[in-house]
Amino acid sequence: MRSLIALVAITLTIWSEWMPAPTSSYLANEWLRDHFIRLRASTSPESRLAVIDIDENSLTSVGPWPWPRERIAALLENLLGSYNVRGVALDMVFPEPADAAGDTRLAMLAQHGPVVLAQAFDYSVQPLGVRVGRVVGGDRLPESRTFPKATGFIGNHAGLAQAAHVGNIGFVPDDDGMIRRLPVMTSFDGRIYPSLSRALMGCCVTNGNRPATTDRQGFRRIPFDRDWSAYTVIPASAILNQSAPPAVLQGRLVVVGSSALGLTDRVATPLLASTPGMLVHAAALSSLLDEEAGVAPSQWPGRWIAMIFTVLVALMATYTFPRLSAVANVGLLVLASLLWLGLAYVLSPHDASFSTTAPLAANLFLLAVAVPFDWQLAQRKSRQLLGTLRQYVAKAVVDELLRRGLKDPLTPQRLNVTTLIADMEGYTGQVESLTMEEAAQLTRDFLACLTKPVLEKHGTIDKFTGDGLVAFWGAPLPIDDHADLALDAAQEMVVAVRRFSAERPGKKPLRVRIGIQSGVAMAGDFGTSSRSIYTAVGDSVNVASRLEQLAREFPHDIIVGQGTAERAKRHSLMYLGEKLLRGKEHPTKLYTLEPAA
Repeated sequence: MRSLIALVAITLTIWSEWMPAPTSSYLANEWLRDHFIRLRASTSPESRLAVIDIDENSLTSVGPWPWPRERIAALLENLLGSYNVRGVALDMVFPEPADAAGDTRLAMLAQHGPVVLAQAFDYSVQPLGVRVGRVVGGDRLPESRTFPKATGFIGNHAGLAQAAHVGNIGFVPDDDGMIRRLPVMTSFDGRIYPSLSRALMGCCVTNGNRPATTDRQGFRRIPFDRDWSAYTVIPASAILNQSAPPAVLQGRLVVVGSSALGLTDRVATPLLASTPGMLVHAAALSSLLDEEAGVAPSQWPGRWIAMIFTVLVALMATYTFPRLSAVANVGLLVLASLLWLGLAYVLSPHDASFSTTAPLAANLFLLAVAVPFDWQLAQRKSRQLLGTLRQYVAKAVVDELLRRGLKDPLTPQRLNVTTLIADMEGYTGQVESLTMEEAAQLTRDFLACLTKPVLEKHGTIDKFTGDGLVAFWGAPLPIDDHADLALDAAQEMVVAVRRFSAERPGKKPLRVRIGIQSGVAMAGDFGTSSRSIYTAVGDSVNVASRLEQLAREFPHDIIVGQGTAERAKRHSLMYLGEKLLRGKEHPTKLYTLEPAA
């Protein structure tokens, strides 16, 4: 079952990494990536490009929108001439003609200069989207690749149809409305069209037409690796009146757009909930420049690393869950999750497609299923253990075992114990004249006289032997005064049996024979899978049995071995002499309790 749980956790990660994720899982991954982006965003200046902003101040000082085309053309001429920029991309579309002179100047700049005009493709699911203006440029659609497919467009008017470079500014937001990816190339009517940043690269950068890295659907994740403060943003009015320092723009690529609220060109990005669209294209351009310069993060196999990580966590869980407590296992999963978050933070710039949350989902599954499963197994094992213990061990001993939290107190171990063996003398003569019911009742009552002192003195009942029992002290819970406790119990047994015998007038008197010996024994559960038995085995147990049999030769009810005599601290013992016991090579010293004064 543990292996099956581990396999499901691994399968969950594989499914999350290689199969289309449901919306909730997809957005969880993006939410985590967004946090990574905000933590990692650099404020180091982006010196290769600049943004010209038709902001509120520019609209106030120069004039309201829409500006005459002559003003747009003048802005471009100043950038290309006075400021000697490398190339300009316009994040705006001109679907209708305006002032003829301005349109003519703009058309000439777009046809012969390093200027990229914009056109916006529509990616709605409707078969025929909006179609305004004219689509310009594009290459034949290759059959071997997949590109995002557009259903409509907003293009420039026919007077700008001769533009040499046109880029797409359309986008497809994620389900939460966030812009995280842009289509590098868009498929429409059998041709493919570049994005605005890609068109500017192709226009003005050596090797700028090199294929860019995309995902399987043809989208490129924008890394947003620079904070917006890292970009040089200059008001359009400062370009028109040429108050901006030329050195700030010389040799740079430029994106022209607007942050004015009235122009409604704002989108949500991981860095800011309301971001001017021109900055999204600037971030995309910065990413393409990094890739062209060979400084972009190298590609790592994020999916495979995530799967290997989950396999290692699943194997760890299979090993540790049955061996550690539920709290410790939860702690391990939390630690593994934190470790993965750190690893995912490092991996995310190197693989734009892997799921950062897949191993976390697997850990959550282990937390929700594997931890309770092993906890229930531990509870069931504990109940079985308690059930077994309570058959043999005093309640106080069981409570103490639970308090100490011993992992497996029934595991066989070598302990110093004192063994007590007692039975009824002349049992056959006692029951031969009794009915079966009377004999059974006599046996129960006699064993009760033996059992109660054992449990009251925190002993462990090993077994009943028909008319007697075997008990020991010092296991499963080690105790220092096990010899004295056994002697206490023996004295109480003798008193209880004499009292019980006195309550049977006219019947044969009862006598209990007790043998006690202390020493090292192996105590634990020596049962099988079908039956559990907790017992003690060893030389001291065998000697106690011999001493119990030897008691018939003495007038004393209790015969004590040398091991117990050496360990007893609270009892006075009387030496009886030595006796060679069966199976022993040397005589054994015998003792009994001193008679009460």
